[in-house]
Amino acid sequence: MTFITVFFQMLALLIMIGAGFYMSKKGMLDEHTNSHMSTMLVNVFNPMLIVSSAIGAVGQVSKDVLVLGGAIAVGMFALFIVIGMFVTPFFDRDPEQRKLFQAMFVFSNMGFIGIPVVSSVLGARYVVYVTEFMLVYSTVFYTYGVALLNGKFSLASLKSMANPGTFFSVIALCIVVFNIELPGFLKTAVTYLGNVTSPMALVAVGFSLAHSDIRKIFLQPRLYVFSAVKLLILPLLLLPVLRLAVGSTDLLPLCMIMFGMPAGNLPMIFATERGMDCAVCSAIIIMTTVLCVVTIPVLMAVI
Repeated sequence: MTFITVFFQMLALLIMIGAGFYMSKKGMLDEHTNSHMSTMLVNVFNPMLIVSSAIGAVGQVSKDVLVLGGAIAVGMFALFIVIGMFVTPFFDRDPEQRKLFQAMFVFSNMGFIGIPVVSSVLGARYVVYVTEFMLVYSTVFYTYGVALLNGKFSLASLKSMANPGTFFSVIALCIVVFNIELPGFLKTAVTYLGNVTSPMALVAVGFSLAHSDIRKIFLQPRLYVFSAVKLLILPLLLLPVLRLAVGSTDLLPLCMIMFGMPAGNLPMIFATERGMDCAVCSAIIIMTTVLCVVTIPVLMAVI
């Protein structure tokens, strides 16, 4: 898989982000519309994409590889937590801001960005592996992530794990594990609904970009360093370990994409609700999302 091939696939995704940016600047997309789009993505379209990927993977995915994928997902988050503890203090001296850097380092955008990228670069059937990473993500965020940002762990936070993404991820894994065949009309409906996810999610990213101070974001040297470590340096340093873990399976490119995902917005949403200054979170999300258009092709070319 050459750099140029993957780069043009990522460039297509960047054009969709650009469409969201353009529509926002022209007044075709406002805060109210974007909010509803995000709600539809979280509750309808993203879950349908997860299920449609499982439908396409029935009979094509080994149960042993699924178990291996889940183990790698657990290992990835464990490594990111430990490495983040040593790396993120270099980016800010303020204890509260260091918590935010740590959260942005550990929790990536596996849903809105991960699924479109994996589907575009590797194919729709690989999305079923992404669901495993998302399940681990949800578990880790509502335990470690909440404890990090709150300063303490609360059992009440675990209730938030009961969401459509978690529910349909479990459904998707059951479809693959038990080789469940759905009726043709259901497959068609789920597939069409799932296909809405990628363009709508990327348009939403374009909206965020249009409402940000781009000059302020891209003139912060520390954010370039943070992005380089998260998107490129760390995945490449972990590549030898990953090669040993995946063996002869076809999980290597999928795992490298997951390792090199841009920062996600869930930590920012959670921290904003608690009155924390999240300007750096917004900047990191936008910068890492834009830069992954180049870093993902680099990772794919290296492996």
